[in-house]
Amino acid sequence: MGTITMIPAKRRIGSRVVQDEIPKTRVAAYCRVSTDTDEQSTSYEAQVDHYTEYIKKNPAWECAGIYADDGISGTNTKKREEFNRLIDDCMNGKVDMVITKSISRFARNTLDCLNYIRKLKDKNIAVYFEKEGINTLDAKGEVLLTIMASLAQQESESLSQNVKLGLQYRYQQGKVQVNHTRFLGYDKDEDGNLIINKKEAEVVKRIFREYLEGQSYCTIGKGLTADGIKTAAGNERWIPSTLYKILRNEKYMGDALLQKTVTTDFLSKRRVANKGLVPQYYVENNHEPIIPKELFMQVQTEMARRAKLETNVGKRRQYSAKFALSNTVYCAHCGEVFQRTHWDVHGKKKIVWRCLSRLHKKKAPTNCPARTITELDLHAVVIKAINEVFAKQDDFMPKLRANIEKVLGNSNSVAIAAIDERIREKEKQLIKMTKSRQNCDALGDEIIELRDEKHQLQLDDANKEGTRAKLEELESFLSEQSAEVKEFNDALVRRLIESITVYDDHFRVKFKSGIEIDV
Repeated sequence: MGTITMIPAKRRIGSRVVQDEIPKTRVAAYCRVSTDTDEQSTSYEAQVDHYTEYIKKNPAWECAGIYADDGISGTNTKKREEFNRLIDDCMNGKVDMVITKSISRFARNTLDCLNYIRKLKDKNIAVYFEKEGINTLDAKGEVLLTIMASLAQQESESLSQNVKLGLQYRYQQGKVQVNHTRFLGYDKDEDGNLIINKKEAEVVKRIFREYLEGQSYCTIGKGLTADGIKTAAGNERWIPSTLYKILRNEKYMGDALLQKTVTTDFLSKRRVANKGLVPQYYVENNHEPIIPKELFMQVQTEMARRAKLETNVGKRRQYSAKFALSNTVYCAHCGEVFQRTHWDVHGKKKIVWRCLSRLHKKKAPTNCPARTITELDLHAVVIKAINEVFAKQDDFMPKLRANIEKVLGNSNSVAIAAIDERIREKEKQLIKMTKSRQNCDALGDEIIELRDEKHQLQLDDANKEGTRAKLEELESFLSEQSAEVKEFNDALVRRLIESITVYDDHFRVKFKSGIEIDV
């Protein structure tokens, strides 16, 4: 048997094949800081400088690059662009070894950390954690790594909880924290307070005004897009959901509802709507409003009205503002709306309005006998009604104003103030009960009921103001008008007309001010 000589394995780092001349190890460094403060920025630059020099000092190493993520959390690797670039370069054979300060700098998510370490280990690429002194290619490396990564995840979870508690304390103090970079109409001053951006505020006012004039999300959005007005996010195209959020945002009337969403998982940073998961805080008169409270409430009432639109068989009906008379013309027989459609009679096409019950006879509960009206006739009815109000304004307006004031009466301000006082007292009780760890569910329900009662009173006041505003709108039109209206005008109809009811022998035109004219 021949002589056997054992040749000891020579440990090689990296994934390259053996070459005649021992090449230098290509070493890359990864740096990261989690926030964008000046202090952290200094730490970031210091890390980059440190590893540049650290790699140069070792003659067996050559720098494969410094990969640095600035101002990004380590709990999830999805948004860490430089980290992901480093991993890609390792997989492509451009890096033999990675150096980083600590496990928490590499990843605070145990699963991510171990997955990437094992991925690199399969390629014979070591990761060296300077602070812990761990080399992942050592035998003890993975055992120590598992322990240290778990501790790092606990640190991140603890930090997340501390942030939550800090925000909770701020909310309890009524301190509003808003990302104004995507908040149309507002900027922040040096002290972090919301201040109105006059140019953007005009866009917000336009959105609220056009919505109350009867326009839909789509028509408002198309108008803004056509005028070259960008969204708060810088998008050129306006979509309905963006407009919906603006119209629902209480901050435009100077208030702020805090903790609308809540983070449910500190690793994925997933946020969900806060539907009773944690307390919410409502701060009134927090900043200067762009939209008056009454006007904001009128919009909420109109949104609720449109959301509840139904056919005469109880099916949901989508609001349409494609034409000025859409959702405005009603059938006196079945209560259904009239819809604009095209008729082809003996080869001649014309535009007509027909009751939906007649258009969809199979789905209608009754055989509706409502007549069909040409669009020209319908327009003529509207013009005639407007001109009749114009001709008889001296008789109509004083009586109408007197009737409106009699019906509306005084505002609910005294009742609202009384509810506010009751809420403050109950909130004091709630704090005492919470501190003494008593069950305060019943008291919490009472506060919610009081707030709902207050909200209804505010809506009632807003509707009263809306009625007065509609009367003033009609008075303004009449004072501006020097002669009778000659042509149908979409904008004028949206401004003045509430509804048109179609009878067999006449029409009833109701104005938004409350005046009714039979034509």
